[in-house]
Amino acid sequence: MKQLTKAEEDIMQVLWDLGEANVASINEKFPEPKPAYNTVSTIVRILESKEFVGYRKEGRGHIYYPLVPKSDYSNQSLNKLVDSYFQGSFKSMVSFFMKKNDISIKEMEAILKEINKKK
Repeated sequence: MKQLTKAEEDIMQVLWDLGEANVASINEKFPEPKPAYNTVSTIVRILESKEFVGYRKEGRGHIYYPLVPKSDYSNQSLNKLVDSYFQGSFKSMVSFFMKKNDISIKEMEAILKEINKKK
């Protein structure tokens, strides 16, 4: 799976939230100052060429929808982060975030409970 730029990820986040949308609806979801309509349109076409977005014709326009589930992209991105910065060790990553974010023992116990529920 290809890696996305920040701008591409921002548009994908909107599409994942909406499910499907035209360019104007995507642009509407951005905070002020909003990107130019043409910029959003260009990025959507790039996402289409990367096979992250599909479309169907509706009237004179297109309705775009995600082809890649958010969970698949998130998993791939997290694995890349772990591999690139923590030598593939989730333990090292968790340890890093505990130290840098001052996670309390109670918060860590809650995280462990969630992990154990998933097993």
